[in-house]
Amino acid sequence: MNLFLYLDCESPVHRLDPRTKLFLMLGSFAVAVLFVRAGPLLALLGVLLAYGAVGRSLGNLRRIWGLLVTIALVSILSWSVFARGTTPIVWRVTWEGLAYGIGAAIKIDAMILSGLIFLSTTKTEEMVLGLIRLRVPFGAAFAFSLAVRMVPSIIGTAVVVAEAQRSRGLDLDAGGLVRRVRNYIPLLVPIFLHTLRSTDQLAKALESRGFGAQRRRTSLLEIGFHGGDAVALILGAVVCGLFLAVRLTA
Repeated sequence: MNLFLYLDCESPVHRLDPRTKLFLMLGSFAVAVLFVRAGPLLALLGVLLAYGAVGRSLGNLRRIWGLLVTIALVSILSWSVFARGTTPIVWRVTWEGLAYGIGAAIKIDAMILSGLIFLSTTKTEEMVLGLIRLRVPFGAAFAFSLAVRMVPSIIGTAVVVAEAQRSRGLDLDAGGLVRRVRNYIPLLVPIFLHTLRSTDQLAKALESRGFGAQRRRTSLLEIGFHGGDAVALILGAVVCGLFLAVRLTA
């Protein structure tokens, strides 16, 4: 089971410089923050879906669709009840709150989709090298790469521990929702201990290899801006400019 989001395939987005993809992702975040209405946010979501299709990364949507749907439902329900409005529908739900909740749901899902495309088309090593080229200290870039790698590792450990306990006769799916949550609580101890052991081994490995002994470092990968990066950045700037114009004239 592949727990990492990166998809090793050939696409125009994969060939872009990691800094280009980072700028495009941050641009999509900025556009999402500008709007609260569902119309422009749906347009942004359509642009991101087209971008993801070009990058052949939409296959990862199957892995997080439950999260996207859950976030959307919670956002719509919570804002519909707690946001103030003047046109009531039922109980405390208003049309204004419902519209704001729909916009917030699309905004959050669009930002998650943008991050998903970035992680699906960019290797961790490329992310680190891109951050270093942007004058980010190597320690901070390396810590970011560890965070990206550690989350799938912890999930993989949890899956292994759960399967090991099932093989010993533990029924994790017995009972209702509360009972199932309680069944998983004892698994936190071996997961936590395994994570601590892995962290200690990683620290020893870094120390034995002289981590931080030299300020100047070399890299196996080589990145650089090319013609495709210029086209992508220009298109991204044009799209962001159009959304900004809509925001200013609305």
